Amino acid sequence: MPLPPANERTLQAAGARRPSPGTPSTAELIRSLRAMAQEGPSLVAVFDARAIAGDRHLLSAWAHFGRSRARGETRLRDRGAEFALYVAGDDQLPRALAKVGVSDAAEELVVVVERPLDPATVTERLGLRPAADVYPRAVDEGVLERLGIGAPERAAVPVSAWEGLVLERVALVDLTAPAGHGSTAKH
Repeated sequence: MPLPPANERTLQAAGARRPSPGTPSTAELIRSLRAMAQEGPSLVAVFDARAIAGDRHLLSAWAHFGRSRARGETRLRDRGAEFALYVAGDDQLPRALAKVGVSDAAEELVVVVERPLDPATVTERLGLRPAADVYPRAVDEGVLERLGIGAPERAAVPVSAWEGLVLERVALVDLTAPAGHGSTAKH
């Protein structure tokens, strides 16, 4: 399925790089993200670029996240944290953040924003530098490993289908029950 043109997407993403190692710190980034979240309803998130498999990955996570919320299946109060579950393909926030979250060691990042916000403006506000070479980039073994997709799964499909493994992980989050909602199993 073709992706909508970039200018028509609700979700926008851009590559970014820290100006120097560990600067701004992860704590500073989190404070800035929380402050921006208080300014309006638009989602703002930052992920480790080593865990992002491109536009389809983020847009699939966005679609699953939106459908889940539309069904009243809110998993977390914080939209950015809940979106991270889908991006990571994991239903537990600590594991999700270990996969896709930002650490002081992460130099290359992906800034994700919901319109009307602009990723370039948010990148600057976060104290990061734009880096078009960081995102998007091809799915590779490193991305899959970070997302918990090991060698046996990779070996089962051609390299051209690796993106599909990521999208499958994103979709599987919907099969786990949000806290307080019981089973979502279909009978």
